[in-house]
Amino acid sequence: MSQNALTYFPGESQDALSIHDRVQIALAIAEPDLLKSLLVNCTPALAHPDRLGMVTASIGVPVESRQVADGVIAYETVHCVLADSPAAIEEQIAARTEPKLLRREFLKLTRCESETYTLGKNLTLAQAIALLEHAGFGPEAVADIINIPTEAWHKSWWYTLDSEGNFSVPFLRLMRTLRFPDGSFTLQYKDYFAQDKPTCFTRHQHKVLIEIKAAAHSFRKTLERINLARAHLGIQQALLICDRLSPLEAQGFMSQGISVYTAQELVLHTHSDCSLCINSDCPLNGQEDSPVLMCKRFCIDALPQD
Repeated sequence: MSQNALTYFPGESQDALSIHDRVQIALAIAEPDLLKSLLVNCTPALAHPDRLGMVTASIGVPVESRQVADGVIAYETVHCVLADSPAAIEEQIAARTEPKLLRREFLKLTRCESETYTLGKNLTLAQAIALLEHAGFGPEAVADIINIPTEAWHKSWWYTLDSEGNFSVPFLRLMRTLRFPDGSFTLQYKDYFAQDKPTCFTRHQHKVLIEIKAAAHSFRKTLERINLARAHLGIQQALLICDRLSPLEAQGFMSQGISVYTAQELVLHTHSDCSLCINSDCPLNGQEDSPVLMCKRFCIDALPQD
């Protein structure tokens, strides 16, 4: 089992729940880090772990009047990251470049200029600050950008992805804030780069359809449900979670652009209470002052009676 694998917990009503319901409950209450494991550890993987941003899940998403999708995961993929220090890249370039060639080296890195983009329009002060913080700017940089004169630009160095998927290609980003009499803000930016223009400000938004395979559903029926939901919701990526799957079925789903993930890997750690747990072979069983907060073996027979 992978370190970040989602896992459903053995609870008091596990025997009464189908695997479909147990997996949906696990997804509904899972933390973002655990949801990320679905995208990273499925086959084929839907996302790279180092480039995942925020991840959220919606369960029981209506598709049409008579069908509901098991779930949809919305996630971000990061394509640009702010350099640790505004001067870090400049110092690195200066360290490996002769002083008389320094200006030419900087010109090479910033020889191309993008158009001016609007990051956010008609924002409140709180919204503008939140947007900048989400991009990675620290408090001091946020204050500088918010309060910068209208005719001035805030300069920062960033990294975008190289051909191997590493954040190693530097580019220069200029940002400015337009303030209006009604108290609203508009954030704008433009990039200077050596060759390939950054594809977005920091990240792209994606959605993936979740289908939990029912044991009674054939390959054809499952594929029909997925394709119908993809068409109605406008979501191309799909992830099939199943109890078990033959190699031939897995190959068939993957050939249709569907990633697969087995439910045996789905176990959601739950808050445990050793005083209620029925695992009598555990040395902490029955202890009311147990220090254990999370336990995969935690199980109770029934809810305590008033």
